[in-house]
Amino acid sequence: MTAIADGRVVIVTGAARGIGREHALEFARHGARVVVNDLGAQVDGTGSSDGPAGEVVDEIRAMGGEAVADGTDVSDFEGARRLVASTVERFGDLHVLVNNAGILRDRMLVNMSAEEWDAVIAVHLRGTFGPLRHAAAYWRERHKAGHEVDARVINTSSSSGIYGNAGQGNYGAAKAGIAALTVIAARELRRYGVTVNAVAPAALTRMTENLVPGRERPAEGFDPADPSNIAPLVVWLASPGARGITGRVFNVRGGRISVAEGWRAGPVVDKGARWDPHELDDVIPALVEKARPNVLPDGVTPEDGA
Repeated sequence: MTAIADGRVVIVTGAARGIGREHALEFARHGARVVVNDLGAQVDGTGSSDGPAGEVVDEIRAMGGEAVADGTDVSDFEGARRLVASTVERFGDLHVLVNNAGILRDRMLVNMSAEEWDAVIAVHLRGTFGPLRHAAAYWRERHKAGHEVDARVINTSSSSGIYGNAGQGNYGAAKAGIAALTVIAARELRRYGVTVNAVAPAALTRMTENLVPGRERPAEGFDPADPSNIAPLVVWLASPGARGITGRVFNVRGGRISVAEGWRAGPVVDKGARWDPHELDDVIPALVEKARPNVLPDGVTPEDGA
């Protein structure tokens, strides 16, 4: 079968372990040259290590692929610029950016510290913005110089952000922001030949294994919780076949893929004049009664058969 990423230059952030590692390996299997970006930190973002990213690079080279490790902190704006610049300098171009880096510091809202909030927002949201901003500037300049640009961005959102999950206010807010940024960036960058999409993956990794304690993995056969199940969709979104798909967020777990449908304006009432607050006693409850309920953390409502 054709290697659908043949010759493409790809940056994958947070690529040393879990879902990011599987992205990097799958891109390499399909012919891409891969920058394996990772600090090698713990799940909560503390510490660092060169080893894990280097191990992924070794795996890619062992299969005959081309890859380099990069230890840039993508939450650092200047570091993100260097990541993009060094990739272009080494490989001559950049075609795909996969923003996957993340940490967890889960806490109920009433117990969450400002430091726990800031750390998660920095890695997830700022760590998506920085590489995206600098990659977008590179592609815009290429387009303005008359070069054909066929570039892809795949961000990583989460059901915690687009549907909500108690105990993850910092993480969910960051992931909701990433989903919104995806839609906005898709509208801004389409003119330059760039598509921007996101995935909301579900898998058992270092980051998620403690969220569902006691869950057993099948000893054999298909494992829906395997993080490698996410990579095929991400690689496809970077392929020629995905050229017309942009501004979308995809849920993916195991073999199941669905398109997340974002906020919509639901039932409406228009007085045609300024409301008096007392008038809304009946109006707003009636409006909410007509609206569909908010979805559950898995993205469906009870009436959908959850």
